[in-house]
Amino acid sequence: MIICKTYIKLFISKPHNITSISDEVMTRQAVKVVHSPRAIRLLIDPTRREILRQLTFKPQTATQLAEKMHLTKSTIGHHIAVLRKFKFIKTKMAKPGSHGILEKYYEPKAVLFIEDYNKVPKELRKDFLNLHIERLRGVFSAFQIAGQPFEALRLFNKSQKGEVNVAADFDLMYELAREIAKQMTILGKKYEGSETEMDGETFFIKLYTEALRTVMSKDLWKNVFQKIITVKAEFLK
Repeated sequence: MIICKTYIKLFISKPHNITSISDEVMTRQAVKVVHSPRAIRLLIDPTRREILRQLTFKPQTATQLAEKMHLTKSTIGHHIAVLRKFKFIKTKMAKPGSHGILEKYYEPKAVLFIEDYNKVPKELRKDFLNLHIERLRGVFSAFQIAGQPFEALRLFNKSQKGEVNVAADFDLMYELAREIAKQMTILGKKYEGSETEMDGETFFIKLYTEALRTVMSKDLWKNVFQKIITVKAEFLK
């Protein structure tokens, strides 16, 4: 499918803000699917997600994380304690720091943590879907579709109904995000027993691309994306 291949090429080539990359090649558990609702709640916090992302590049101390994330060491220490309690991270090693004080280096127990969408508490599902919608904005940006993602959906709905239906636009975007979330859960279970040398960001792109490829191959979404591209071409004439 030309549309799918075009998007995947653009999405993978999109630059990413990687702040620290280790020279050490580490083979680690690729994915851990999170089933516990209590543990899933932790993943909605952006600070904890960023800590996990940073630690996939190389083991780091609370001091190093605090400096990179521009937060206090006590704040980072609190989040690390929570992540350790729920077994998201572990201590890799401990060695003296610049002042001779022994510091612990932490690493994640998996390169990528994926929430089991079926176990996400109902009151948090919208928050997780919003995360996927933000990622989908990158999809539309890669397509270079007119303006904002919702604008593309408005054009699609207008071509189908002869009028703009804002509620339907949001419903369609959330339904697409829901499909991606479900597919990511399936892929997480598929790769859970494997290992990888990739960092979390690179491995996430691999899985997200695979999820998109699967979703976009379904007749409904294949039709939606083809129509959006067609409508955009007509709109820009």
